[in-house]
Amino acid sequence: IVMLYLTTLGTPEGDSSGGPNVEVGVEEVHESNEKLSIMERVLQSNPILEAFGNAKTLRNDNSSRFGKFIELGFNRAGILQGAKVQTYLLEKVRIGFHASGERNYHIFYQLLRGATEEQHVKYCFHDGLTGGLELANYFQLTGQGGAPTLREFTDEEGLKYTLKSMRSMGWSDGKIDMVLSIVAGILHLGQVKFESKMGEGGQEICQIADEKTVADAAKLLGVDVEKLTTALTVRIMVTRGDEIRIDLAPDKASDARDALAKTVYGALFLWVVKEVNNCIMWENDKDIRSSAGVLDIFGFESFAVNSFEQLCINFTNEALQQQFNKFIFKLEQEEYERENISWAFISFPDNQDCLDTIQSRPKGILTMLDDECKLGQRGSDRNWAQRLNETYLPERNQEVSDNTRYSATKMQQAKGIFCVRHFAGNVAYTAETSFLEKNRDEIPLTAKALFEEDSSDLIKEIYNVQVSASEDTSASSAKKSGPAKSKTVSQQFKAQLTSLIEMIETTDPHYIRCLKPNDAAKPKLMTRKRLTEQLRYGGVLEAVRVARMGYPVRMDHSGFFKRYRMLLPSVGEDRLPWSAEDQDPQQLSEKLLDIILEEGAKPTKYENDDGSISRANQIRKAQRQPEVMVFPKEDVQLGKSKIFMRKGPHDKLESHRVFHQNASVTLIQSWMRMMQQNRRFLIMEDAALTIQRWYRGCLGRARWWRLREAQAGQLLTNNFRMQLIRRKFNKLRAGTVLLQALYRGRTARKVIAATKIQSYYRMFTKSRAFRNLKSAIVSLQCSVRRGIAKKVFEQVKREAKDMGKVKEHNEKLKAEMASLKAMLQAQAANDAGKEKYEKAIKEKQAEIDKLESRIAQLETALAKEKENVKKLESHLASQKEGNRKLTSDLQYQKEKVAQTPMRRKHSSDAAKAEQLAEAVVIGATVSSEDLAQHHAEVARLEEALEEERKMSRAMRIQIKNLKSSMADKGVVDVTASTDFISDAVSEISGSEMDTSDIPDPSDVEQVRNLQFKTPEKNANAKDAISTAIDQAQGDLRDLKSTVSDYFPMIKRGFLGDEPAEEEAEVVAVGWKHDVASRRDREQALRDEVRVFERKAKKFYSLLEEGVDVTLWQLNQSAEVTLDGPGSEEFVVKSSSMSLKLHRRGELLVQTVLTFISTGGYLSKALGRRRDKAAHEPLPLNDILEVKAGCEGYDHAQLPSSSSKKGKSSKMKTENMQSGLFLTIKATPTPMASSRSYFLRFKSRSARNDMLMGLRGILADLQVHEGISISQIQSPAAVQHARRMPGSTHKNAQNPFLNQRPDVTVPLADVHDLINKERESYDRLLLTMLQGAADLKEKEDELLSFRDQLHRSMVESAEKDRTQANDSKLIMQLSKKLETLLMENEDLRDNNDRLNQRLVQVECEKLELMNGGKS
Repeated sequence: IVMLYLTTLGTPEGDSSGGPNVEVGVEEVHESNEKLSIMERVLQSNPILEAFGNAKTLRNDNSSRFGKFIELGFNRAGILQGAKVQTYLLEKVRIGFHASGERNYHIFYQLLRGATEEQHVKYCFHDGLTGGLELANYFQLTGQGGAPTLREFTDEEGLKYTLKSMRSMGWSDGKIDMVLSIVAGILHLGQVKFESKMGEGGQEICQIADEKTVADAAKLLGVDVEKLTTALTVRIMVTRGDEIRIDLAPDKASDARDALAKTVYGALFLWVVKEVNNCIMWENDKDIRSSAGVLDIFGFESFAVNSFEQLCINFTNEALQQQFNKFIFKLEQEEYERENISWAFISFPDNQDCLDTIQSRPKGILTMLDDECKLGQRGSDRNWAQRLNETYLPERNQEVSDNTRYSATKMQQAKGIFCVRHFAGNVAYTAETSFLEKNRDEIPLTAKALFEEDSSDLIKEIYNVQVSASEDTSASSAKKSGPAKSKTVSQQFKAQLTSLIEMIETTDPHYIRCLKPNDAAKPKLMTRKRLTEQLRYGGVLEAVRVARMGYPVRMDHSGFFKRYRMLLPSVGEDRLPWSAEDQDPQQLSEKLLDIILEEGAKPTKYENDDGSISRANQIRKAQRQPEVMVFPKEDVQLGKSKIFMRKGPHDKLESHRVFHQNASVTLIQSWMRMMQQNRRFLIMEDAALTIQRWYRGCLGRARWWRLREAQAGQLLTNNFRMQLIRRKFNKLRAGTVLLQALYRGRTARKVIAATKIQSYYRMFTKSRAFRNLKSAIVSLQCSVRRGIAKKVFEQVKREAKDMGKVKEHNEKLKAEMASLKAMLQAQAANDAGKEKYEKAIKEKQAEIDKLESRIAQLETALAKEKENVKKLESHLASQKEGNRKLTSDLQYQKEKVAQTPMRRKHSSDAAKAEQLAEAVVIGATVSSEDLAQHHAEVARLEEALEEERKMSRAMRIQIKNLKSSMADKGVVDVTASTDFISDAVSEISGSEMDTSDIPDPSDVEQVRNLQFKTPEKNANAKDAISTAIDQAQGDLRDLKSTVSDYFPMIKRGFLGDEPAEEEAEVVAVGWKHDVASRRDREQALRDEVRVFERKAKKFYSLLEEGVDVTLWQLNQSAEVTLDGPGSEEFVVKSSSMSLKLHRRGELLVQTVLTFISTGGYLSKALGRRRDKAAHEPLPLNDILEVKAGCEGYDHAQLPSSSSKKGKSSKMKTENMQSGLFLTIKATPTPMASSRSYFLRFKSRSARNDMLMGLRGILADLQVHEGISISQIQSPAAVQHARRMPGSTHKNAQNPFLNQRPDVTVPLADVHDLINKERESYDRLLLTMLQGAADLKEKEDELLSFRDQLHRSMVESAEKDRTQANDSKLIMQLSKKLETLLMENEDLRDNNDRLNQRLVQVECEKLELMNGGKS
């Protein structure tokens, strides 16, 4: 994260190659063979270093096993120019050994698990030789810890990412392959095994157990095989110029093998770091003006066995901790100087003595280790440990050094263990863990000869990097002649650490402490011990201790005054104000501090001068007194903007502040408790008075009850005497009947016994005769069958030698095969029949499509003809109006002529005018024949349309019959069943919703607008016009219909008095029964509505009388208990109750549901306690919802209150019927978060009536509560009174009953009726809403059923496919059987020929024997 942030800041503006998505940029740049940016190269170097330097430990999956310092160089403009990586102390001991649960370095596992098949062959990874083990577990260097996988990413992905980073750094594929070859060679080197043999001198020496493994390792490492074998089995020593070769024992050879592997891998790691630096290093040092470094160093380590690596790591942390202490001291010094406070007396801790113990000359631990290494073969770990003890523990029985940093007990000295006290704790180091060998880290002479001669270029380059890193290139060594001496690991490490500390001191450091909450890598889990260890080992606790030696508590002046002014409650406002507004906070704080010290020195006094004491002081006096506020004033320093305090004064001030706060809280609590007790007393007083009134009422009711019991006792006495006499009579009657029954039974048993004896005797005789006959017949049959069997056996023996019989048997087998083929052909023909039926169905479907297109054409033609008729009718109407006007004008002219005396010569003119007028009228008329012709055309088109519809329906019926016949013959597929279902559904819907008989309003309009063609001549114009108009009007009257003729009329509300209820029950028909016409259907719907209204009105009286139910009440509590987050309790279990509606007033809100226990016969006869409720009533206002079924609980699991086994089993059987249950959910109470009432009825109809009735009552409650559900609003002039739906208003009158036109209807009455209509509409909306919810539940059930049907169809199709596969298998078996039969015939022929040949040979032998004897 830090590297990405710094590199992103150093990217120049406008550079699109940088950014957080580095991987995408790398892929794009690599594909285009372009060079990566500096930022990308720096970021891509990290995966390579992690692959070669990180490993999995017990506490971290990606633990860095080396220290690194990455320095980022920036130019004057702040642009990133490059980076440089410096590493510290790679843990090479992990190459040869790692603990269980840990892993070696990541690159080994990435190569073993992510290599391709080609790489497996190239790197000699033979999976077949592992014995079933994974490669990571097979190799010695990777399988010691079990080769666990990582939790965050896989090794396959890690190899891809590492290779991608190598290519992005500019490495060629050949170089990458050589690096991976060296890694694989190290793995094969670890697989080398040694065997022991006896040398020439009799000593035990080693030899290679598997030469191929050494050859593979040498090939991959790029070295000579013989020299590698020599390096593994021989040690070369040079003494005075002479070379001595020593053969190694097997255990020493194993150590030499591990040392060689560590040497090769360490050199490879240094080479990788060098190549990374070459890629990301800046070109010119003069361009670098600033740098930012990221130091990722190993933390403090303390294990059960600590070695050289832990000593170097802890030495590094000691040096860094000293630098951190100096840095903290510097910050504190700057802060104190800025605030101008006195701080010269503050001392900070210093761990320089620990550093001197480790590195000082000549008595430092590491210095003495280097001296011991110079002794060569004479030096040893034991001698070095002894020298350390003699140096630091010179006195006898001394166990701790003078500077207390070095210690060792006598037991530890004997075991070669010494302890060093670091800043994080005491650490014990074991000297005999190859301290000298790890410090020397010399390259063996055999390895030098191996790498310098006959090796690959890469291995030589790697070796040169290792040699240059280990050589001593200091100025003192350069002056000396001769070859350069190699530096020890401690010398290299101290030099690197010194340069690192110098670099840190010249920079502005920032520290990041990473804390791991737990070792299991789980979220939301924090281990306190692990965090404490990390804080201690990370130096955080040491830093806190350093900070606390100064002034750790710092507050601004105003905050100090506000926080601690309350410590002086007795100091008045005139001496020290309570508010710091408009005053200098620094002066107030100084004054407050002086007064605190002055008051703290005085003795504490709580009493006033007159001896009285306030309530607050009493509380303070009763509490535990805090420590006196007396402390040196120097411990509290007043700066310019802050107040600095040491821990002691701060703790005292805080203790007094808590003391005064507790006193104030106690005083407030006392007042609150007083008020609570006062309120509780008033409540208890009121409750006592209420209880007294109730008790007096109970006494009166008890006296009344005793009088009633006396009356009931008299009645009980009378009934008891009656029962005694009745029981006596019943006993006498029962004795008489029993005596008669005994006599009659004895007589009947005698007759039955005689009959049985006779029947048994007859059966015995018949049975004996039958058994004898059966035995004889069986014997005869056995004899006959035995003879037949003998004959058959002889015939079979004869036929066995007869080849004709064998052929006959084969013919029988062929006949069976032919019958099997015929069966298969019949099945194929059946399939062909199925195809035939499907083809017929397709043809019928095509015919239906044609008929539908024909129907559409006929409908279009009919619409055109109707449009013509409409136009002709309008034209006829206009003609009729014109003729009427002409006729009236003509009549006027005739009358005028008749009144005026005219000459004879004018008569001819009048006749001509009359003829002209008639001609005009006739010319303007239309022929009735044409009109009739158009009507006939319309009727013909309608008949044709009806015929086409009938044909279409007939075709659909034929298709359905074809599908049913296919189903009967067993050739129908799965889809046919679903098609049949869909056809049936469409047929039903079509029959119920057929609109062919309903005239379309558009057709009516078309008939009204008929058009007729105008003829040229017609003799009887007037009669034709009138006839056509009358006929058209008659047709229009027949076609005219309103919307009410097609939909049922359901009347809402009422006008006038309610009609009297009909006594006779109406049989409901509705939509679910077949009716002959729409009028019947409308009448049926009206009857159903009437029955439903009557039932709804009767429900109130029915519920007031009582309904018998079985009741369960479930209370659920949301409180957290020991058993779980909530609890469920059945308050009532399977109790027989009578559910009643009890009115406590006229308002519907005052109505409750009461639950009355149903008593026995005697209680019903006496009428005792019939009105006493067995359970608390349920107000209607508390009901939330009413649902069918057992909502929220399994009805089969409802508990039973009966302890008898038979009764409980019967109850469980009744509970299995979910259709008898009703659920009422009520509002929560203080004792229960939810209440549920489960009611079980005796029948489903009773349950449904109760469901609809309760929902209607709740709708009435919702409406009469004044809440308007619909958009219809109540008039503001009148407020409707909330009454029960069953109650009536005395002055309620219908204003519309008055038929007098001069009487005005009052507006208030109109509003009242509007309110009634609104209430009815709201009630209907609520009922529809509940019905919609029920419909949604049923739809969900239907969808689940449809899913089950679909699954069944899929299973059926799978079975069909299985049957088809079986048929194919039968065909194959039949062919195979036929082939076997043919082969059997050939074998029989060969057998016969062989038998014949044997017979001939035997005959020839006999002839030869006979010839020899003769």
